Amino acid sequence: MKKTSILIYFTISIIIFSACKTSKITTTQNTLSEQRKLNDIALNGKVYASIWQQNAGEFRALCYQAFNIAKNNIDQKISSNPTRPLAIITDIDETFLDNSPYAVTQALQGKEFSYSTWLEWTSLGKAIAYPGSLDFFNYAASKNVTVFYITNRNQNDKPGTLKNLQDLHFPFADNEHLIVMDKTSNKEQRRQAIQKNYDVFMYLGDNLGDFSDVFYKKTQTERNKNTDDLADEFGNKFIVLPNSGYGDWETALPGFNYDLTPAQKDSVFLKNLIGY
Repeated sequence: MKKTSILIYFTISIIIFSACKTSKITTTQNTLSEQRKLNDIALNGKVYASIWQQNAGEFRALCYQAFNIAKNNIDQKISSNPTRPLAIITDIDETFLDNSPYAVTQALQGKEFSYSTWLEWTSLGKAIAYPGSLDFFNYAASKNVTVFYITNRNQNDKPGTLKNLQDLHFPFADNEHLIVMDKTSNKEQRRQAIQKNYDVFMYLGDNLGDFSDVFYKKTQTERNKNTDDLADEFGNKFIVLPNSGYGDWETALPGFNYDLTPAQKDSVFLKNLIGY
């Protein structure tokens, strides 16, 4: 009987030890897997940018600053006694809707942007609003300033986008004022269509292409030069919201080459860094 008890105890000990060892190996493998997923600069950068966007008081402060300036611009414009109907044009993503949860989810799976997963996200209609944005756009509406939302979300994204805007109680959240991408990501034609009937005195965006055709698909050097040339417009006609996660600044570095491997993109990014 004693020998049997010792045998049972020995067997149980082996099982427990094996289970612990297996658990440790699995945990280690999972950790290594997570490290591999975030091994390249682009994916790691998406996560770090999202940490800042979701947590930093400085991010919130920049949003409040942008919308406070934009509100003052409305007051100044109205005081000038304009003769035409007033309007402002705004981008949506990372201008006043926060898509960082999408970026985080993709990065932690070792994936970048894809239209199928993006549609899954936009269809939920669950993006939250940037601090100060809802108050600003409702203020614009209260002053009879029409808001047009020009976005490079497409027709498939439109139902979820409308739901998102309406659930958050943004003004002018309807088919007429939500203008999605059709054939081109260049927004100039869509802007010009609105300018025919309105005095569009202010544009809001996170990407330089949200403001003027002079920025569309330009090299990094050209983008920077054109920004310097139009320096007086920023804070007046052009209101920029913070987005360190993505944008034409990122795709312009490799010359808008969308076929690069992660390693090739990392190489391009590293070549554009300055150390000491």
